[in-house]
Amino acid sequence: MNDAADPYTQRPGETADAPHGFVNRLKHLGPGVIVSGSIVGSGEILLTSSLGAQAGFVLLWWVLLACWSKSIVQAELARYIITSGDTYLRALNRLPGRIPTPRGAISWPIALGLLAFIPGITGLAGIIGGAGQALALLLGSENSVLMTAIIALSVTAILWTGAYLRIERAMLFLVISFTLTTLVCAFMMQATDYRMTLDNLTAGFTFDFPVEYAVLALAMYGYTGVNSGEIAAYMYWCVEKGYPNYIGADRSDPHWPQRANGWLKVLRTDVWVTLLILTCATLPFYLLGAGVLHRDGLTPQGLETISVLSDMFTRTLGTWSLWVFGLGAFFILFSTALSAIGAGGRFIPEYLIEMGYLDRQNVKREMWIRGYVLVIPPLSFILYLFYQSPLALVTIAAVVGAMLLPVQSGITLWLQHKHLDPRVQPGLPARLLLVTVFIFQCAMAAAVIRFVVF
Repeated sequence: MNDAADPYTQRPGETADAPHGFVNRLKHLGPGVIVSGSIVGSGEILLTSSLGAQAGFVLLWWVLLACWSKSIVQAELARYIITSGDTYLRALNRLPGRIPTPRGAISWPIALGLLAFIPGITGLAGIIGGAGQALALLLGSENSVLMTAIIALSVTAILWTGAYLRIERAMLFLVISFTLTTLVCAFMMQATDYRMTLDNLTAGFTFDFPVEYAVLALAMYGYTGVNSGEIAAYMYWCVEKGYPNYIGADRSDPHWPQRANGWLKVLRTDVWVTLLILTCATLPFYLLGAGVLHRDGLTPQGLETISVLSDMFTRTLGTWSLWVFGLGAFFILFSTALSAIGAGGRFIPEYLIEMGYLDRQNVKREMWIRGYVLVIPPLSFILYLFYQSPLALVTIAAVVGAMLLPVQSGITLWLQHKHLDPRVQPGLPARLLLVTVFIFQCAMAAAVIRFVVF
């Protein structure tokens, strides 16, 4: 990918006016659909369902908070990225607090992100392993390890092209499929002995937080909704969609503010559509876990994780629905692997650029992306072979992700204060909401340290 075709370099002459009207804005969406493929995935089917299975309905309020509280960070950080022309890591490298490296100093969030790659691979191992278990369930195979190997190879093959449009279309189909599947099952639950009552829903909003479920609840918050890795990935998908080039780099252009604010409306629409998708897909998993698994005393774990979770469908719809769950679980976890690994490849050349090992003007991004998608799925599969428990592997990555969230929201506040053009600054309500989320996430990160580390 040479510089002339590099979407990460703003070029003159490619500006475009933003579409007018809600319907026209919908035609230009896309990044949110890709991120939905990873947002509505392992966190929902593994962590959210398991939390419902263990805690019952009492933490329903926490699930909604996990869904809704992070989209403001996603939207406001993207506001800076698409109007500044920075990539995500270039923006992070503007922060004070430098760490020396052989090729020059980097900011501390860059170093923190590099460390987070290790538990990130652990999470991918759990996702691919879960997808393998789902495929084994779907095909009636007892060899879930073989199915996991097939998943790893399939992810590599699909992502080898690095084609944004192909990923976007695949994610759209997969997201719609599993969202409809879980919604139908949750509604059908009401026609069975497992139906929810008003008392169940009331208990879910007493704002009680049983400490015995703290680790799983914190992990669920870290991986449900837009987690820190998915927020970062969203910034790259926005750039590849072309939003910064549509706005233009020439801020002296008298039409720049109008274009910028117009495309920011498109971005906000994309974020809120993503929020709607993830809410509709997250709640059914928790309600089914609380309504079915908790009442029957079932806990997903180890090689039986996906098999136990399938009871949410078979005990509400009948044994015939086993294949429906298997198909839905496969779609969820496979789409998560595609979008998460596809996004991860875009970080590698950026890290090397910011650390001084690559030249931004001459970097061959496609080569590095292809190298990443060639290595990571097999590596994740090997890690899964050593510990075949998708829930435990994903939990490790999730608690680390929960600790990174306040760093991300704090960085967003700093970038907006120091570097964002005054003509595209957020309004007071958005700013206050972002500050509130930052304070809450700091408290949550402290809770992670309290309950997980110590």
